[in-house]
Amino acid sequence: MKTVRLTMAQALVRYLVAQRTIVDGVEVPLFPGVFAIFGHGNVTCMGEALEAVKDDMPTWRGQNEQSMGLAAVGYAKAARRRQIMVCCSSIGPGALNMVTAAGVAHANRLPVLFLSGDTFANRFPDPVLQQVEHFHDATVTVNDAFKAVSRYWDRISRPEQILSSLPQAVATMLDPADCGPAFIALAQDAQAEAFDYPESFFEKTVHRIRRPGLDEAELEDATKLLKNARSPMILAGGGVHYSGAVDVLTAFAERHGLPVAETIAGRGALTHDHPNLIGPLGVIGAASANSVAAKADLVLAVGTRLQDFTTGSWTVFANPDMRIVSLNAARFDATKHRSVSLIGDARRGLESLTAALGDWAAPKTWMQEAAREYGQWKELVDSRTAPANTNPPTYAQVIGAVNRKASERDLVLTAAGGLPGELTKNWKTKAPGTFDCEFGFSCMGYEIAGGWGAKMARPDDDVVVMVGDGSYLMLNSDIYSSVLTGKKLIVVVCDNGGFAVIDRLQVFKGGESFNNLLKDSRSVTDARVDFAAHARSLGAEAEKVESITDFEAAFERAKAADRTAVIVIDTVAHDWTPGDAWWDVGVPEVSEREAVRKAYSDHLQGRTGQRKGV
Repeated sequence: MKTVRLTMAQALVRYLVAQRTIVDGVEVPLFPGVFAIFGHGNVTCMGEALEAVKDDMPTWRGQNEQSMGLAAVGYAKAARRRQIMVCCSSIGPGALNMVTAAGVAHANRLPVLFLSGDTFANRFPDPVLQQVEHFHDATVTVNDAFKAVSRYWDRISRPEQILSSLPQAVATMLDPADCGPAFIALAQDAQAEAFDYPESFFEKTVHRIRRPGLDEAELEDATKLLKNARSPMILAGGGVHYSGAVDVLTAFAERHGLPVAETIAGRGALTHDHPNLIGPLGVIGAASANSVAAKADLVLAVGTRLQDFTTGSWTVFANPDMRIVSLNAARFDATKHRSVSLIGDARRGLESLTAALGDWAAPKTWMQEAAREYGQWKELVDSRTAPANTNPPTYAQVIGAVNRKASERDLVLTAAGGLPGELTKNWKTKAPGTFDCEFGFSCMGYEIAGGWGAKMARPDDDVVVMVGDGSYLMLNSDIYSSVLTGKKLIVVVCDNGGFAVIDRLQVFKGGESFNNLLKDSRSVTDARVDFAAHARSLGAEAEKVESITDFEAAFERAKAADRTAVIVIDTVAHDWTPGDAWWDVGVPEVSEREAVRKAYSDHLQGRTGQRKGV
C-alpha cells in the first residue's frame, strides 16, 4: 500500500479537495470553499494547509465566526444542499461563536462542516489560552457545546482518526434523512502531527445524493387514503426544493386537482398566480390556506417537519377526521402526529404516488372552493402591497415595491422580526426557488451573512436582503465581507424603531410595551442610528429614502450598482397583514394586570382547538 506522509491538517484538507459531486449534470467540488478566522488554535496548521490549496478550495476571511457560519447556511440553502461550505475557527470564543450558526443549520436540516481547534491531546500545556476547564471532567472543552446542534460530532486526538471520521461526516451531510451540520474538533498537537496516510484516501470521489424509493405497503396505504378523500390538499415543505421536486409536485397537483399550501421553507415552490396555489400556511400564513386546511380531510405533507408556525401549534387542521400522509426522507419527520408515513425522496415518491393514483382526481368543487379563497387572499395582498404615499410606509408596501422592481430570478432573503410574516404573506413569487426565509431557527443576524453566502452560490442572480433595524444592529459586518469579496448584495433596511413584532406579541398577550421598541427601553437619549452612514463606512453604496416612489428609484440604482448597495427606509411599527393562525406561547396564569388575565383566558380558549398528538 502506497502512503504519503502528511500532517493531520494537511491530510484533512487534501481529503476535502478530493470530494466531488454532480450538480445539473456537471462535476463540481463538494466543498467549494472555506470560511475561516484564524487564531492560535488553527492558524499554524490548518492555515498552512489551506494556503496550499487556496486555488482549489478558496478560503474566505470572515469578520465574525457566527456570521461566517450563517453565510455557510445561506450557501447551503441557495445550493439546495448539493454543495457544502466549511467553517474553520480557533478554540474558545471563536469556536463558541459558531454554535448559533450550527443551530441554524441543524434546525433547517442543512449541511455545513464546522472545524474548530481544540486543546492539546497530550495535555502538557494545560490550561492553554482560551481553555475553559471543568474540574469534574478533564475531557470536556467548549467544543462539547456543539453536541446539541450537530448531526455528527467528533474530536480528533490522533492523526489517523480522520481516516474513519471524515467519510462519516461527509456521509451524514449528504444523507437526505440525516442531513445537517457536522462538527469536528481538532486537537492542536494532533493537527501538527504527521502520519503515513494511504494514498487511496485522497483519490477523487464523486458523490451522488441518494433518492430512496417508497415501501410498496406504505404506498398502497397512502394511495387508498387519497382516493377516499373528499377534501385533500398538499403541504409543500423545504424538502420539495432540496429534492428538486418542484416540477414534479406542480404536475402532481395539476393532474390530481389538489390545492397546494406552502410552509415557510417551502415558500416559492409555485408561482404566485399558479391556479393550484392557496398560499402559505400557518401562524404567518394566508387566510386562504388556513381556511382550506381547516376543512381538509387529508393533508399530503411533502418534505416538511411540521413546525408549530406551519401547524398553528396544531390548530389549523380543524377537521376531526383529518389524516396526514407524510412523504419525507426522514423517518423522524414522516411519523409525526400519527401520520401515515411515506419514507423516501420527495421527487421519486411523488412520481410513484401519481403512478399509483392513475386518473384519480379530487372533486372539482373542492379545488374551485380553494381557488375562491385564494382569489380573495390575492386581492388583499394586492391592496396591501400597492404603491402608496403614506409616510412612513408599511412593511407590506416596501415588499410590494421590491417585488415590482425585482427580476424573475432575484432571490429575496430574510430571517427574523416582523419581516418573515410580512414577506411570507405578501411576496408574489415570480419563479420557483427565489425565496429564503430562515424560520427554522428564526435567527436574528442571518440576513446579511446568509445573503453573502447565498450570493456565492448564485453569482448570476441579485440577492435582495430584507432586514429590520434590530437584526441589522445584531450582525452587520458581512456588508464589508460582501464588498471585500465582490459578492454584491442589495440590502433593504426597514427601520421601525426596535423589536416591533415582539412588542406586538407582548401587548397582544396583555403585557405593557417594555424593552422592545427603543422608545420603551431604558435609555438616556433618543438618538437613532444612521444606518446609511454606517453602511457607507463598510464600503457599500447607501442612501436613506422616505417615500415608496423614492424607494423604487433607489432600488433601480442599487440594481445598477457595481457593489453592495444599502437602502434604508423608516417603516410603520404597528401595521401587520392579517391572516394569522393561533400560536401557543406561555401566558402568565396569574397577574395583577387585567389585560394579562384576559389574555390568559383567551389563550385557554384557543387551546381547545389544539390537536394533542393525534
